[in-house]
Amino acid sequence: MNKQEFLAQLREGLNGLPQEDIDERIAFYGEMIDDRLEDGLTEEEAVEAIGTTDEVVAQIIADTPLTKLVKERVKPKRKLKVWEIVLIAAGSPVWVPLLIGAAAVAFALYVILWAIVVLLWAVDLALAVCLPGCAFSAALFFGQGYGASGFATLGAGVLCGGLAVFLFFGCLAAVKGTALLAKKAVLGIKSLFIRKEAAK
Repeated sequence: MNKQEFLAQLREGLNGLPQEDIDERIAFYGEMIDDRLEDGLTEEEAVEAIGTTDEVVAQIIADTPLTKLVKERVKPKRKLKVWEIVLIAAGSPVWVPLLIGAAAVAFALYVILWAIVVLLWAVDLALAVCLPGCAFSAALFFGQGYGASGFATLGAGVLCGGLAVFLFFGCLAAVKGTALLAKKAVLGIKSLFIRKEAAK
């Protein structure tokens, strides 16, 4: 793929961003290709070194604030007529609560995901605290001559400690997975604004 094909595909992929952002990105990647050409690479090698247009578009979308994408998407392309403004205002008792409700549901799902992660950490902490607590209780049992109860309590403490170690790694995986899921969800929402605009 040569420079012009790459930049044309990039411009098409970024359709939906503000025009000044698109022009800025096109100029940036055009200069990047030119710099690599000056370093002795062929045009195809310079383009290949940057990566695919899909990768570049995905990175640009990830770096673009969602508010900017929404603002560009809802900005009218022409001046609204009076009857259109009246319809928007008349429909606002329906679409505003629906929009608020959708945002509330999305926020609630996000909070629930992180609440589950916090709950897992709380369980792990409780299991970890059981080990010294059971060890102390076992010492008391042994001191009072209740050997069987002491061994049972100590065994329960060791079991809880082992579970705490295993759950610790599960908690780390849950944090990474939830963060990745949240990042992909935001990227997916951003991509919807780009795709809708590009489909026009």
